[in-house]
Amino acid sequence: MLEKARIMDQKLMDRAITRISHEILEKNRGAMDIALIGIKRRGVPLAERIANKIYQFEGIKVPVGILDITLYRDDLSELSEKPLINTTHVPFDVKGKIIILVDDVIYTGRTVRAALDAVIDMGRPKAIQLAVLIDRGHRELPIRPDYVGKNVPTSNDEVVKVKLQEIDGEDCVLIFQK
Repeated sequence: MLEKARIMDQKLMDRAITRISHEILEKNRGAMDIALIGIKRRGVPLAERIANKIYQFEGIKVPVGILDITLYRDDLSELSEKPLINTTHVPFDVKGKIIILVDDVIYTGRTVRAALDAVIDMGRPKAIQLAVLIDRGHRELPIRPDYVGKNVPTSNDEVVKVKLQEIDGEDCVLIFQK
C-alpha cells in the first residue's frame, strides 16, 4: 500500500480527544453515570485517554473497560477457522450506566454493531453512545457516532490507519491507497 496522506499528527489527535471529552461531559451533564468501553485494539488506549481528560476537567475517575468483539462479528467464519480470541475486561456493571463505546475508525458500522451486541449481553445500560477518532463514511448499517474527532471522506480504495503511541510508538492518522 502507498501512503497517500498524513491527516493527523500528535497535536491534532490530542486536540480532537480533548474536544470529544468536553462534548461527552456537555451532552451527559457531567461524568456521574458514564463508563467508557474501548473496542479492542486501538479503541482501548483512546478510551483511557478520554478518561484521563475527563479526570483533568472534572476530577472524576470514569471507569474504562476493554471489549473484544471477535465472537460477535458477522464475518467470523470468513476470518479464520480458529479465530484469535482476546480478552474482554469490563470491571463494572453496565446496568443503569451511560456506556460510551470508543473506537479509532468507523467505516461500515459492523464493528460497532458487534460491540452493541456484546454490551447488551452484559446487561441493560441506561444508554449507549459512540465516540470515534475518525469517521470515514461508507456505512452499511444505520449507525452514527455521537462524538467524532474528524470526518474524513474516503474512497473504498483507501485505508485509514490510526497509529497510537501505546501500540505503535507514535500518534498519527494516515491514509493509504490500496
